[in-house]
Amino acid sequence: MRIAVTGASGLIGSALTASLADDGHEVVALVRRAPHGPGEARWDPEKGTVEADALAGCEAVVHLAGAPVAERRWTERRKKVLWDSRVKGTATIAKAMAALDPKPRVLVAGSAIGFYGETGDRAVDEDSPAGKGFLADLVQAWEAAADPAREAGIRTVHARTGLVVSPRGGAWGALFPFFRAGLGGRLGSGRQFWSFIALEDEIAALRFALDHDELSGPVNLTAPEPRTNKEVTEAMGRVLHRPTVLPVPGFALRAVLGEFAGDVTGSQRVRPKRLLDAGFAFAHPDIDGAIKAALPPPNRV
Repeated sequence: MRIAVTGASGLIGSALTASLADDGHEVVALVRRAPHGPGEARWDPEKGTVEADALAGCEAVVHLAGAPVAERRWTERRKKVLWDSRVKGTATIAKAMAALDPKPRVLVAGSAIGFYGETGDRAVDEDSPAGKGFLADLVQAWEAAADPAREAGIRTVHARTGLVVSPRGGAWGALFPFFRAGLGGRLGSGRQFWSFIALEDEIAALRFALDHDELSGPVNLTAPEPRTNKEVTEAMGRVLHRPTVLPVPGFALRAVLGEFAGDVTGSQRVRPKRLLDAGFAFAHPDIDGAIKAALPPPNRV
């Protein structure tokens, strides 16, 4: 297939484009700078434009672009950047797809389990209602921005991704150096649930969503059984052979992260009901396996 991808240089996007290219698919990376070759095309989410013919002939579009959530404190200015990068970007892609003739058959649009807000010990799945808070509001607007594609008859999947286990980026990318140095520990109480997913399973799930016509709407990309932060901390210590005796108190997290600290110490017990019902098989369903899979091959034990 010819597949267009936004956010192709990010943690998930780079792994996805490599996987697709390895299997012989033609990948067009949508970039916000001048294209460097025939495998790239320009788009501008601020202006709402996509380069002419960039999506022509594409059977699928995977939209992953968006400003990093955990990169810096959530000032009002930063929250506007997070909001605009997702809502404007998704609307731009969805409208461009809807205007095509013929149209791509599927849009897999990045989303997040932040939709569910704080869930405590309560398990939630794709049929659960939206939660409260900035991230929950953002995800609802983010997903609604894809409506032009859905209304044009394009199968639209909202890939609600959890915490991707990788040392190369995302929230977990900040954890690995601390744990490797023996400075890792539980965050806050440690009782909060973390809904994780191995990067390998994230890519496989995105490709599964591309290929399975029965999937549409929200699809949770998380391992089958979330683990508490205490359990994750213990697993990091086991796999990396490091002590995990230095808990980080909640007030310290708030001092560093501001409002985002509430989401770090909050609990989200999210399950991937639709993936499992469709027959998706996780390569690394447990936390120890997901952490081991994130390490360079010589260190996988």
